[in-house]
Amino acid sequence: MRVAVITPSRLKPSTLAGKAGQYFLDHAVESANAQELDRPVTIHFFVGTDPETEIPAHLADHPQITFARGERKGQIPALNAAIRAVDASWDYVGFLEDDDRWLPPYLGFALRALERFDFVSSTQLEVDEAGEVVRINDFATPSGWLMRRTTFAQVGAISPASKWHYDNEWLGRLAETGLRRVHLVEATAPGTLRDAVQVRPWLANVLHNGGPNISLMRHGFALPLVCRLVHPGSGTSDVGQGGTSKAESEAEYQRLIDRFGRIPW
Repeated sequence: MRVAVITPSRLKPSTLAGKAGQYFLDHAVESANAQELDRPVTIHFFVGTDPETEIPAHLADHPQITFARGERKGQIPALNAAIRAVDASWDYVGFLEDDDRWLPPYLGFALRALERFDFVSSTQLEVDEAGEVVRINDFATPSGWLMRRTTFAQVGAISPASKWHYDNEWLGRLAETGLRRVHLVEATAPGTLRDAVQVRPWLANVLHNGGPNISLMRHGFALPLVCRLVHPGSGTSDVGQGGTSKAESEAEYQRLIDRFGRIPW
């Protein structure tokens, strides 16, 4: 079984407490290698970078990493360069931002879910650079995506027209295919739209705006299985600070509404 992991990266040094001398990408790869699996799985990272990004020697020589340079600077060209490097020999395609991590049970549970579904997304546990819990985030960020390669081929690459919300746009196209999607939540999360509306509005958004064939699945663990880092260098932080980034984000949301009739989740 072969899993290709798509990762956009600016190859920034880690800012996590106690991790001096490492890169964010090191953490992502380490988390993939720490997965608790009941079968042999080959995991390989396809890392998209900007054209002029300098690749540290220890990462350039890493046997589990293939680098692909985007045609121009930016996250979307980097992502699509990495995607183009994944050939038909790979059974599954996942995404993992370099500053996020999969907790050890994630991949095994997600692979089992794909025996019944075509696409897996996940709620995340957000933490800060000191490792302190910030909150649970129910939006289906790409770091929780896993799918059959055929699913990805059917939906297609990342839209070059996107900048801030490529994930929403891609999830909108996924919903249009009618493929079966499951969203993973922790053991104590609401299990229905009715219950989620009352206490977890973002989870309700996933169910309401995720398309016609979306289901929730509790994985039985107390915490989400994807860990998302919240830090000042992230794109989400840029949007939250307002200015041009916020205006671009709002305009992109409006285009999504015009295209899909909603903001896909």
